[in-house]
Amino acid sequence: MKIESERRACEFQLLRYVPDGVRNEYVHIGVILREQGSADPAEVRFTRDWRRVRCLDPNADTALLEGMESELRRRFQQDTDGRLMRLLDESLSLNVQMTAPKAYLAESLPAGMEELMRLYVDPQPRERMLRLSGRAAIQARMRTEFERAGVWDMLRKRIAASDYTRPGDPLRIDVGYRPNGVIRMFHAVSLEPGVEMAKVLAFSAAGLRAGVQRVDKAELELTAVIEPAAKLGATDEEPERLQIYRFGVETMEENQIRVLTTSDLVRVAEAARRELRV
Repeated sequence: MKIESERRACEFQLLRYVPDGVRNEYVHIGVILREQGSADPAEVRFTRDWRRVRCLDPNADTALLEGMESELRRRFQQDTDGRLMRLLDESLSLNVQMTAPKAYLAESLPAGMEELMRLYVDPQPRERMLRLSGRAAIQARMRTEFERAGVWDMLRKRIAASDYTRPGDPLRIDVGYRPNGVIRMFHAVSLEPGVEMAKVLAFSAAGLRAGVQRVDKAELELTAVIEPAAKLGATDEEPERLQIYRFGVETMEENQIRVLTTSDLVRVAEAARRELRV
């Protein structure tokens, strides 16, 4: 068992999402952690589960908040004199506030970050009634694998289809990147509730492909990431579920959409790492 003298003297600050400054209701969304007296950059992490934020504010722009995490991490890497921390509180958006620094003893920065996130940002109830499922579960897995490959902050997020199709198109593709003359986009499509998501993406594919060629002068490789068939019980023992699952997959493939499952994401993220030269 470690004693206090073996721990690192750190300080942390919490980031809060405050949709209404008058009511002053908030949800902790992230942690900034740094070691006192160290030249190493501060670490920052935001929640991966935005349900508490959406409960407080159904209109919250979580894509903007995710982008803020990436921007903070980039700026911390460039901050060599600690001046950023003195300016950060003033530069945060009105909806995101930072608490005063608090002292903290950590075995290591990664272990300390895990503990602080568990204590303040993502507390686990004794029995978690709401588990990520469907599209949210696929999105979380996508983010995890791209983060492990070190490319998450380099990806475009929530790409507006209307940039390539026409105004009013509500579809937003989850992530994408452009390694060379091709643009790769990845979208979570859950077949758990049925094939509606698959049909929407299939309907949009041709317009997206033509728009990318017109706007970005590039070819589009559009990939749908779905659950493995067995995870949804789509097996020979459940022929009706299997037929629905196959219909969703074939509908997308007929519209030149590459279909992968979450089991393929490690390979996808590794390919992105190579192409982005991380």
